[in-house]
Amino acid sequence: MPLPPPRFHDDARVGQLYLERVAEVSQEAYRYAAEHRVRPAREDKLRIAAFGIDAQVAFCTPGASLFVPGAVEDTQRTLRWLYTHLDRLTGLVFSLDTHRVFQIFHPAWWKDAEGRPPAPMTVITAKDVREGRWRATRHPEESLAYCEGLEASGRYVLTIWPYHALLGGQSHALVPAMYEASLFHALVRDTPTHFELKGEHPLTENYSVMAPEVTEVKGQRVGEFNARLMEHLLSFDRVYVFGQASSHCVLSTLRDLRQYLERTDKSKLQRIHILEDAMSPVPAPPLQPLPAALDFPRVAKEALEDFRAAGMRVVRTTDPLEP
Repeated sequence: MPLPPPRFHDDARVGQLYLERVAEVSQEAYRYAAEHRVRPAREDKLRIAAFGIDAQVAFCTPGASLFVPGAVEDTQRTLRWLYTHLDRLTGLVFSLDTHRVFQIFHPAWWKDAEGRPPAPMTVITAKDVREGRWRATRHPEESLAYCEGLEASGRYVLTIWPYHALLGGQSHALVPAMYEASLFHALVRDTPTHFELKGEHPLTENYSVMAPEVTEVKGQRVGEFNARLMEHLLSFDRVYVFGQASSHCVLSTLRDLRQYLERTDKSKLQRIHILEDAMSPVPAPPLQPLPAALDFPRVAKEALEDFRAAGMRVVRTTDPLEP
């Protein structure tokens, strides 16, 4: 039978900032576990993970600098799904986009000929850098090499983002309602939540939690594949993926999962379940003509079909959980 939401949960507050109610959540967790006879996660025969990618204030709360339209509704659906299936979800895994002011995709890293920083959503190509339209305020040779390496990957071109998910700021935290769910799950199922930080190296972008977009810049190692996290995810029989944004961090993470499993064991692709109604794309920038790589909704939609064709499962939060 589906489980009810806990007494403290209020759908209407999902898009709001507030101090997490640790005492209230913990008291409800012990009452709830006893009333509904929820067993500890270690007793699960079928191990299921819920993998939340960047379910943070920066992307999911209106007014945040990189709020993704649709994220509040995505979070509401996700939380209803989490609470409904709490007794079957063995573990929660969350990535946390983690940045500082001076990173290659933030305005402070670049200036034009007049010394002005780029506006958010400015696209900076390697050609722009070579021709002097944009100059790096630090590490100029490495910055050009990064742009060249990123474009060579064929996945993205450098986009300047608003300052977001800054370590120590409110936008870095999980959405309060999601954090309360993680605490509630930990206490009811008697198992810790797994948190994974990503994106701190200044000379690369880390859309995917599995690996940065570029791992080497002018002979300098700036990141590597997250083998430890992959091992943790593959300890589960099934992994349900949700979060923000479907055109960027979710998409890149799923690409890395797919490529790894295609190299190692294609049969495990079916373990990955994508909750398509628990994620939204970044809106396309207002450019005319719009480069295909920046048509983010189209990119997300096409990627979802590619993942389905590869053997990953595309599902919705309203679908019954398979036995």
